[in-house]
Amino acid sequence: MPDARTILVAGTASHVGKSTVAAGLCRLLADRGVAVAPFKAQNMSNNARAVPRASAVAGKQSESAAADDAFGEIGVSQYAQARAARVGPTTDANPVLLKPRGDGESQLVIDGRAVGNVEAGRYYDDHWADARGAALAAHRRLAAAYDVIVAEGAGSIAEINLHHRDLANVETARAADAEILLVADIERGGVFASLVGTLELLPEDLRARVVGAAITKFRGDVSLLDPGLDAFEDRTGVPVLGVLPYDDPGLPEEDSVSLPVEGRRTLVGDDDVPGDRSVTVAVPRLPRISNFTDLEPLAADPGVRIAYVPPSDDLVDADAVVLPGTKNTVDDLLALRAAGFGRALADFRGPIVGLCGGYQLLGERITNAAVEGTGDADAVEALGLLPVVTRFSREKRVEAVEFDLRDVASDHPLAGASGRVSGYEIHMGETRAIGPVALPFARPGADPTAALGAAEGRAVGTYLHGLFENRIAREAFVDAVFAAAGRERPGVEPERASPYDRAAALVEDHLDLRPLGL
Repeated sequence: MPDARTILVAGTASHVGKSTVAAGLCRLLADRGVAVAPFKAQNMSNNARAVPRASAVAGKQSESAAADDAFGEIGVSQYAQARAARVGPTTDANPVLLKPRGDGESQLVIDGRAVGNVEAGRYYDDHWADARGAALAAHRRLAAAYDVIVAEGAGSIAEINLHHRDLANVETARAADAEILLVADIERGGVFASLVGTLELLPEDLRARVVGAAITKFRGDVSLLDPGLDAFEDRTGVPVLGVLPYDDPGLPEEDSVSLPVEGRRTLVGDDDVPGDRSVTVAVPRLPRISNFTDLEPLAADPGVRIAYVPPSDDLVDADAVVLPGTKNTVDDLLALRAAGFGRALADFRGPIVGLCGGYQLLGERITNAAVEGTGDADAVEALGLLPVVTRFSREKRVEAVEFDLRDVASDHPLAGASGRVSGYEIHMGETRAIGPVALPFARPGADPTAALGAAEGRAVGTYLHGLFENRIAREAFVDAVFAAAGRERPGVEPERASPYDRAAALVEDHLDLRPLGL
């Protein structure tokens, strides 16, 4: 029997609000003085964070181990949930992570380390036993250290084709002796069918663990739901613990379901500011986009609108461009070039920023390209806005970092910013300058010839994920965009309410937690 209680926040489908409910529970319990930690046995997301590996935190790492081995990757939702719980995140929060690369293949990360690229069938045939062992060991470590574990399920708990190897839902519930809170989204309709159908399809032992249900994303008069709630409870015997209104607390998105499908254009950000006092930052919707949460601090800035645009966009409505991260730089580069994005970017005259994979895209070329791409080419010409070359290797850098941001040029998009900035690196490849270029980013003790970031003219690139979470960098960039657009910036950025506190308020105000013993 595990030492800690485990509450599994399971869903009837993907994107029903599990992450928000889990984060809200973590913050609410932490504020009540409960030692609580998040857990997701297996996640699938290209939005990842670099955190300490659990073995390094426990002091088990040998002195001879590489410094990079001290850090590993977890999904961004578990990073956010650890912050909500007021605990330091480690790889135990998400011991198995699948990062989709396209064409049915994902990079498999176990205990923070990338172990290879696998197809779905191969994962279950060749790696699932190792993944299960790592997940159960991680849960045991957390259970020995905390009073409550808030576990998040993945997708639907009712995927009957996967019940014999459903690590995030079935295996977690059984191994952790978990109580299950079932979450369903009413926004798209069919919520009662989803709830009843899910309960009907659960194995009997899991069905007995369901303590209650929660309905999320409701708009309107909740009393209109009362007949349905009563009928559901009479039919199933499962109480509805609450109905959460539609409210986005501002937690980071876990996957690209929230983004437009390829070929469509959508706008997110501040719609309350008139057009003559706002700017539009275009972000190409890369086929293998990753870590697009880097854009969320910009979208929250008054007057800044983020436009996710197809690679074929002509950028005529853009005031700035940010190239985001990508899980496969080479193949996304080829997709951009085929769509004509390289020509549009060459003609664009506003500020341009490339983040991680986006930085690599802005260079002159990529060598040893077959390591990253699906072809066998040795070198691929990049977009050519920065005089740098990236060479890929199979070594992956994963580390939380601090950079010194230096004001080395007067015309690039971060001009005027100077000071320490923090974030994380998750990338393959090393980038070096091949011509005169400003190097505004420096890491203490790093090779001074390595181009951790580069700037020339209107373009700047950096390996630093989380760049815009640093106020000095964000303010400099937004100022540069408004200046280039010839528009007045609408006031000072306001203080933001904590997304963790907002998630906790949603849970506390709208869920009856007594059946969970909370």
